[in-house]
Amino acid sequence: MREVGFLADSNITKRALAAALKELMKTKPFSKISVSDICEACDMNRKSFYYHFKDKYDLVNWIYYTECVTALKEKDYRTGWDLLEDLCAYFYENRSFYRKTLYVDGQNSFSEYFRDIIVAIISSDMDKLFDRDDAFQFHVNFYTDAFLCAIKRWLLDRDCIPAEEFTLLLKNCLLRTSDSILQKFSEEPAKKQRENF
Repeated sequence: MREVGFLADSNITKRALAAALKELMKTKPFSKISVSDICEACDMNRKSFYYHFKDKYDLVNWIYYTECVTALKEKDYRTGWDLLEDLCAYFYENRSFYRKTLYVDGQNSFSEYFRDIIVAIISSDMDKLFDRDDAFQFHVNFYTDAFLCAIKRWLLDRDCIPAEEFTLLLKNCLLRTSDSILQKFSEEPAKKQRENF
């Protein structure tokens, strides 16, 4: 029973730190916010912060995990597109926060953390399409980089279009490209056969 109370207290502390960071980010760039600023904003000491998080990047990743990933895990998605639509809707609703965090690259950054999540999703989908051969990781990295770059560009655009429009454009782009490639490959053997007669 005592452990449940501790977990509740722990989550209250984490949420207070998260709320303080979000509030600070309304007026300051992420790079200019220190752990001391976050602690001061919610009247906590640095020891409390470091008890729960390694650094401010870890706090951002926790915010994303608790607000988005846990909610997405609770749903039973029929397709990866349904998951992508919900993911983009979340980013769109919280775009002012994630625009600032996506500018930061490097070790422990949200971009790196988000990339790891996309890798896991795409690896799962690629398992259904490709054998796990030498080229498997190349395919996963290619699509991960494409999705990450597209999502970052979309969110960082000053005139960020609504999530539904963005996911529809993304889906149409991939499906049309795939259809075009399939059509070209299916026409090639027929063309060669005609040339041989």
